[in-house]
Amino acid sequence: MPDLTIQQYPVQPALGRHLVLDPRSLAYRRPYTGDPIHPTEWAPKVPVLDQQNLLAQGIRTSTLAEGVDDVDALGSCTANAAAAAVSVLHTADQLATAGLDVTDPAAAETWAIGLYSDATHRDEWLDDTWPSTDSGSSGLGVAKALRERGLIDQYGHATTAEELCMLLQTGPVLMGMPWYDAFFSPVGRQALLDDIPDWQSSPVAGGHEVCITALEHVMFLPDGGLDYPRTILRARNSWSTSWGDAGEFRLSLALYQALRSEIDLVQPRLDSSR
Repeated sequence: MPDLTIQQYPVQPALGRHLVLDPRSLAYRRPYTGDPIHPTEWAPKVPVLDQQNLLAQGIRTSTLAEGVDDVDALGSCTANAAAAAVSVLHTADQLATAGLDVTDPAAAETWAIGLYSDATHRDEWLDDTWPSTDSGSSGLGVAKALRERGLIDQYGHATTAEELCMLLQTGPVLMGMPWYDAFFSPVGRQALLDDIPDWQSSPVAGGHEVCITALEHVMFLPDGGLDYPRTILRARNSWSTSWGDAGEFRLSLALYQALRSEIDLVQPRLDSSR
């Protein structure tokens, strides 16, 4: 096993991401070389998913794997975020061939649970896997699972705000981040996580994976550098459309910078088709 950097977070039904960094990933960065950065937006074909309230969605985990009890939620955020990202890269027909029905939220969530299982097995450092333990997974693990399924041909990484903005010029990006208790309750549909009062002093509830789908606003400083507080990202969550702004939320690059040491950025890609 390579010399991984691993930070595990407590897994709960809403949160299941661990931070796993592989030094070999640095070879797959796309360093920022000064290319233009513009606002951009990507539209996932899969609907906003819900990794909670599984029973209300008609999803019975006991039917998905032998010897597994029904549970009402899983810490499958890595796979839910990956489902959103990969649905940008393929047509609806191609996704259906891969078993992902983008017309049915419950069917898509069931598909994501299967991908979550694959991701836990790709995270070879984990002691347990789903099924039957809700062990959590990583952005790196779910990217490997997508590649093994043939849904992507590679995945790239970013380690700076500028590299993140450049990746978003070509497609959505998976972001693993620490999730503070305060983040559970955005202050308004259009508000930023940054706007939540005293979020920095609230406890870290766990690790979470989301799919960044848009670079909504890009602002520059007089010297040409990015204005981090006024450059805004939008991300897709997986807690149903009743949370946040119809299931999405916003944050500034300044918040990314503040949490950067505990964030990993992975972009699933189909470079061979571009």
